[in-house]
Amino acid sequence: MGDDRRVARVLLQRRGRTYAEEAGIRLADRPAPLYQLLVLATLLSTRIRAQVAVAAARELFAAGYRTPQAMEAASWQDRVDALGRGHYRRYDERTSTMLGTGARLCLDRWRGDLRRLHREAGGEPAALRRLLTEFPGIGPTGADIFLREAQAVWPDLRPYADRRTLAGAKRLGLPGSPDRLAGLVGGADFGRLASALVRVALGEESAGEVTRAAA
Repeated sequence: MGDDRRVARVLLQRRGRTYAEEAGIRLADRPAPLYQLLVLATLLSTRIRAQVAVAAARELFAAGYRTPQAMEAASWQDRVDALGRGHYRRYDERTSTMLGTGARLCLDRWRGDLRRLHREAGGEPAALRRLLTEFPGIGPTGADIFLREAQAVWPDLRPYADRRTLAGAKRLGLPGSPDRLAGLVGGADFGRLASALVRVALGEESAGEVTRAAA
């Protein structure tokens, strides 16, 4: 367990920023940042490099589309242009449509506040995943991305570890269950560890270098 804790500590030191943090989202249990996380999860769901999705999210937010009201009010072309500035070009037109439709759903169903979605699901991950996949562009992978990051501000989700998190843990020889992984770090740090493990699974971080640094 001591060795595993060292590996987890080194990984957090090297890759301790969540994808939400990289996208400039100051995540909190409030409507605007939770909506921004939904946008990021939508962008990360396509077959495109994570860093491109993060850059596209930053461009959308820089353009002022930080709330469902602002996203829906933007023209389809304005959204396409913002995605293009983030080099999110392969899926820009379809994604622009999905973001507009998703913003309207967020407003109609949840009055622009995803805390209502959380309450309706009773904090149950399976119910949350089902409700999240009603948004266009959010499938099971997108729901996992959202919940993996949201556990930082929705403690009742912890420890949430999706298949990519567990794949990263396997590469590092770390425990294969969410509860055992959570035992390696403080509760508030588990979301950061989960994101860091995803980076290992995706090849953004070298498992070999992490284990050598922890030796």
